[in-house]
Amino acid sequence: MQLLYALEQIRVPWLTELLSYLTYFGGLYGFMVLSIIMFWCIDKRCGYFMLSLGFIGTVLNQFLKILFRIPRPWVLDPNFQPVEAAVPDAGGFSFPSGHTQNVFATFGGVFAWTKRAWLKVLCAVMILLVAFSRMYLGVHTPLDVGVSVVLGIILLVILCPVFRSLDEHPNRMYGFLAVLAVLLIGFLLYSYLAPYPDWMYVEEHFVNITEARHNASLLAGALVGLTIAYTLDLRVTHFDTKAVWWAQIIKVVVGLVITLAVIEGLKKVLGHSDAVTCLRYGLGVLFAAGIWPMTFGWFARLGGRAVKR
Repeated sequence: MQLLYALEQIRVPWLTELLSYLTYFGGLYGFMVLSIIMFWCIDKRCGYFMLSLGFIGTVLNQFLKILFRIPRPWVLDPNFQPVEAAVPDAGGFSFPSGHTQNVFATFGGVFAWTKRAWLKVLCAVMILLVAFSRMYLGVHTPLDVGVSVVLGIILLVILCPVFRSLDEHPNRMYGFLAVLAVLLIGFLLYSYLAPYPDWMYVEEHFVNITEARHNASLLAGALVGLTIAYTLDLRVTHFDTKAVWWAQIIKVVVGLVITLAVIEGLKKVLGHSDAVTCLRYGLGVLFAAGIWPMTFGWFARLGGRAVKR
């Protein structure tokens, strides 16, 4: 807490505003948008890598949250004041940092994938800035952030070779998805069957368990959607990411609008129960990774010529 108090003393409006924006790169939608742009427009193998890294990292992160059950800094020390605007986006237990985990899935994934030195530097800077923002805003301790950094590095080292070999060994993706399914089932069972202490059943604390179960539902839907989408790509679509630059912009804008409309539209129509959340993200990921890429051949032909594979 001493570092958080020190950072609280140096807060200034312009830096608070800047880091409040940068921290969104570690949020769910920041991760989704960046990984989808990679998947649709640049390198789909790297896109699969980033999406899978995000999914497995989130499962492990959520499991650690409900296993250790460490409250947020302002709950640990009522005298500490976080940046008020950052609190609503800081759901669940504090340890470890979910935003730091997510930023490793996006910028960490690109860092491990690319060979361009300038891009590696940019990705490293973004990871450090987002990790620092979580402490500066007062929503995580150095321990929360540090453990997510270590976990992110471990996952990068383990998973990057697997996804680099997908072209030669495409069925390895199914092995990864099976491991992820086992971990997710284990996480769900633990979240419902674990013997929680009495204080956890107080509403203000039990909401953290509810948040973990909700995230598990989200991940379950996303896992099913990604599995079906990968099978479509492997057996039917074989999509290519190439297109002229302005066609890429149209592809991304229209595709993201439809994807978000599916995810958020179903929420407005059907509510936000865990079952609906599973359905929303399952269909959203299926559309983004499986259905929308079926149009990419048409986008490749825009500009008066087909883009060669």
